[in-house]
Amino acid sequence: MTGPILHNRICIVAHFGYGALNGGKTGHSGGVERQTSLMAKWLAGKGYPVSYLTWDEGQSADTKIDGVNAIKMCGYNAGIPGFRFFHPRWSSLVLAMRKANADLYYQNCAEYVTGQIAYWCTNNGRKFIYAAASDTDCDFHLPEMNKYYDRYFYRYGLRNADRIIVQTEKQKRMLTEGFGLDSVPLPMPCPGPSDAEYVPPTHCPPPGFRVLWAGRISPEKRLELLLDIGAQMPEVAFDIAGAPGIDSGYSRSVLERARNLKNVTVHGKVARDRMPEMYRQASLLCCTSLYEGFPNTFLEAWSHGLPVVSTFDPDNLIGGRELGAFGSDCEQLVQQIRDFIESPEMWKGCSERARKHYSENYEVDAVMKRYEELFLETLSGSGDSARP
Repeated sequence: MTGPILHNRICIVAHFGYGALNGGKTGHSGGVERQTSLMAKWLAGKGYPVSYLTWDEGQSADTKIDGVNAIKMCGYNAGIPGFRFFHPRWSSLVLAMRKANADLYYQNCAEYVTGQIAYWCTNNGRKFIYAAASDTDCDFHLPEMNKYYDRYFYRYGLRNADRIIVQTEKQKRMLTEGFGLDSVPLPMPCPGPSDAEYVPPTHCPPPGFRVLWAGRISPEKRLELLLDIGAQMPEVAFDIAGAPGIDSGYSRSVLERARNLKNVTVHGKVARDRMPEMYRQASLLCCTSLYEGFPNTFLEAWSHGLPVVSTFDPDNLIGGRELGAFGSDCEQLVQQIRDFIESPEMWKGCSERARKHYSENYEVDAVMKRYEELFLETLSGSGDSARP
């Protein structure tokens, strides 16, 4: 069952998503926010009434962005520490959900908010779909959640979601083994150049060979590992595109070190409309993360025909399909980058496979139709529930 059914109102809860919805010009704009804003605009373009709930970042109370009704909650720092969990954070979420008055609510990323949304939906006869954003979201021990109430509310939300979406088969297995819950693996949509727009990249030896690192500058992304690589490869140019995360002490120290390396360029936060240029100038994308879900940067790189050299390989895609190379430490990554520099044929083969893999799996319309179908199945009560 596909196609717009106009009484099916959809609400996407994305607390940090206003910047991405507004074009990435302000505020936080990570991979999750990129995906939820893309989803909201696509659904609105198909005729669905779509609401998008975010923190108050100074925007007007009600604003339409590309057909999406943006509803603001309280500000991130509003309220008294220790009490703001209930008011104004939870209370403003409830008010915004009521205002949206949707038939289906969607939320991405493990948070206590997952439980709050599930509780409201359960008690108000609405459907709720949760989407995992990282392997740690599916780990029974929830290693990134240090507070009891975070773990409690998140587990409640998981168990009371009508459907759960995951990014990989590994995440599906983790949820089944750890929580006894079913889930649906779906690829993520990613805008990229069409076949008519696509210009294959060219292999350039150093100093023209450029390695791009893109992401949030936070401890789990391990930018320091890229700097270790850069220090061992002074003949190669390295570009860093990203803004500091919440841990400002970490980002200050690692960026100070980056600026002291002559072959490293720190670009800071790069506007969304400038990222294609970053990919076009690069020879490789390098990921140094300790863990991920399925990075948007991989999809964006593959859409531009860039191989990926990474410490994280979702479902063995990089290694199994030869879309780049996987390495566990600095020495391995250095060697893999050298291999791509010294073998233009190997680099070209990876580049062609990367573009083909993107075209066959991640183009926006094809992927979003699968999300739309799952949304409509959930609303109609058909399909398998996530609930045990």
